[in-house]
Amino acid sequence: MPDGTVRAKIMTAEFLGGGMQVNFQIDRALREKADAGAVPGAVAIAATGNDILYQGAFGKRDLSKDDAMTLDSVFWIASMTKAITAAAAMQLVEQGRLDLESPIGKVLPDLAAPRVLEGFDASGEPKLRPAKAAITLRHLLTHTAGFAYDMWNGDLLQYVQKKSVPPARTGLNASLQVPLMTDPGTRWEYGINIDWAGKAVEAASGKRLDTYLHDHIFDPLGMTSTSHRISDWQRQRLVGLHARQPDGSLVPRAFETEQNPEFYPGGGGLYSTAGDYIRFVQMILNKGCSSGHQVLKPETVALMAQNHIGDLSMTRMTAHIPPLTNDVDFYPDIDKKWGLSFLINTAKTPEGRSPGSLSWAGLGNTYYWIDPARDIAGVILMQVLPFADPKCLDTFAAFERGVYAALDAAQRAA
Repeated sequence: MPDGTVRAKIMTAEFLGGGMQVNFQIDRALREKADAGAVPGAVAIAATGNDILYQGAFGKRDLSKDDAMTLDSVFWIASMTKAITAAAAMQLVEQGRLDLESPIGKVLPDLAAPRVLEGFDASGEPKLRPAKAAITLRHLLTHTAGFAYDMWNGDLLQYVQKKSVPPARTGLNASLQVPLMTDPGTRWEYGINIDWAGKAVEAASGKRLDTYLHDHIFDPLGMTSTSHRISDWQRQRLVGLHARQPDGSLVPRAFETEQNPEFYPGGGGLYSTAGDYIRFVQMILNKGCSSGHQVLKPETVALMAQNHIGDLSMTRMTAHIPPLTNDVDFYPDIDKKWGLSFLINTAKTPEGRSPGSLSWAGLGNTYYWIDPARDIAGVILMQVLPFADPKCLDTFAAFERGVYAALDAAQRAA
């Protein structure tokens, strides 16, 4: 087998030359989805650690306008922000300014004495008790601290309604003032954990999160179109959000994150492009190095890719706010673990993703995966609610299958 650099060049040649047929099949599959109205539009990019192997843009940025989707279109990437915030936190762990195991309350006093929701009394008032363990940064990065999202937890939804807690999208500090649903370390549950990790980055670095990410992640990686605040030139390429209707059609939905928040959310506030995000995932594939910059140490990337929840597993996420999300149960027949911000599949997926691969997504149906075993990663961005939309998932699966088919063809040719 050739070395990595030569192998990447061979695979690029296969995608663009001898593998043209497979390349065409990816184009056709994604174009058909957009033309049929399954998705308003999509941008997809696949890459090795060193080379872009495939990129395509299909459909429209906004169904109410004539602008075609382009490769440099700007999307709200929502929870794809989480991996970037986790990388920032791990930079500070490398420097000894944060620690995975110490009580995070030492850094964030608001988390020094967490309380757990035990239910509600006869009048509907929440019943709270002290947590049985301290929250750590590891808990936050693995979604085992006990925090939840109200869209997937009915008890939390009842709590925020009772206490008039503002939604996270408001960017208000009060949106984070909620109890735990379970004791730290006892259950995996997706929630606001990495918003708190972003607060820890700020406390440890002395910089606001948006500034820290720009200086230590985006600038070194050349991610020039990624930010919390939408610039004028980003707005010219901004993709509109769409809502799936009961009849399957799509209608534009007005949406924008708070542009002058009290805090910049580490869990879901970024806007970006597929080209920018692929640079981040290539950094993970390259063991922390990209564009000539060592953003993370190789051992740190290896640590982030390990199972950090032990015998716990990612569980089904049941929707409680249907306009925002469907039920979420990716690969129900595969046991799923969690690294330091990444979902880890423990078996090969139907699309071809290797066991031990890393992935996650954003609420607006944006997705990525990182397969270190085969040196391949992909990003596909759409803007549709609710999350885990079946037609968006079908589009993602068609793209991923096409990438692995091309990769297999390239390896046979090599």
